[in-house]
Amino acid sequence: MLRIAALCLLPVAASAEVAAPRAVALERMVIQDCGSCHGLTMKGGLGKPLTAEALDGADPEALALIVLDGVPGTAMPPWRPLLTEEEADWIAHYLLKDQK
Repeated sequence: MLRIAALCLLPVAASAEVAAPRAVALERMVIQDCGSCHGLTMKGGLGKPLTAEALDGADPEALALIVLDGVPGTAMPPWRPLLTEEEADWIAHYLLKDQK
């Protein structure tokens, strides 16, 4: 319940097109699916770290495109078949906000 309440406090840009139930599912996805490569604490693993230091100065739009299109030649897959642009934008803002 606390997480759901916290999601309501996210900036409008991070949740503009994502309903609260979907935001909860996206948060779970970040922790489980992204965490399976980037580490459950986002400190890195197969994928690069997604810590405050690693994301310092990152452009949310560029980050959302990486989520959507992946990184060719690496293990980072494209999530575009499973996510909308709004959802990828929400994830980018979630990662950037969550790390500060």
